[in-house]
Amino acid sequence: MSSVTINNESFLQVLNGHLESVSYIDGFTPSQRDTEVFEALKAAPEAAKYPHAARWYKHIASHGDATKNFSAAASTSAAAPAAAAADEDDDDIDLFGSDEEEDEEAERLKAQRLEEYRAKKAAKPAVIFKSMVVFDVKPWDDETDMKALEESVRSIEMDGLLWGKSQLIPVGYGIKKLRISCIVEDDKVSTSDLEDKMAEFEDYIQSVDVDSFSKL
Repeated sequence: MSSVTINNESFLQVLNGHLESVSYIDGFTPSQRDTEVFEALKAAPEAAKYPHAARWYKHIASHGDATKNFSAAASTSAAAPAAAAADEDDDDIDLFGSDEEEDEEAERLKAQRLEEYRAKKAAKPAVIFKSMVVFDVKPWDDETDMKALEESVRSIEMDGLLWGKSQLIPVGYGIKKLRISCIVEDDKVSTSDLEDKMAEFEDYIQSVDVDSFSKL
């Protein structure tokens, strides 16, 4: 994983909320991303506070050393078609043949299978990289309507943006800040764009800071 603030309350809240409706960090099977987050956590989340994250952690832990093989298995699976194509190509070539037609047929089959392999490889879906981001949104004073502030933040819609859970955090003198999480697709949404959009609600928002940023 990239440089990540991962063992804090904010991250565990976001992770628990993300795993409330899915079984794994990304996709429908365990992957290298599950391994990375699992190893970065160091210890199991507290089940009473983070039941979904604790359930996921226990499930991934049950794989034991197998978690280290998720990425290796994926690499082996991706490399298998190439190895199979290479083996088939070797079978197609007759080292002792002298018939020109057989040589041409072998070359034709070789080119055809290489083209089929390239087409199959090109058709594979691209990997979508995502991040968990937690923002601290500060109001002007204790008279700011925090419900309206949160509604303004959640009204921001962008392709690749999914808002998560939120809570109000006391900061003193009766003032509370909004701590809100979201999941973004890295290629579509930047944290700076989100901060700029939130800052446009200047009637409610004094400032916006990133509390934590974690690659998935």
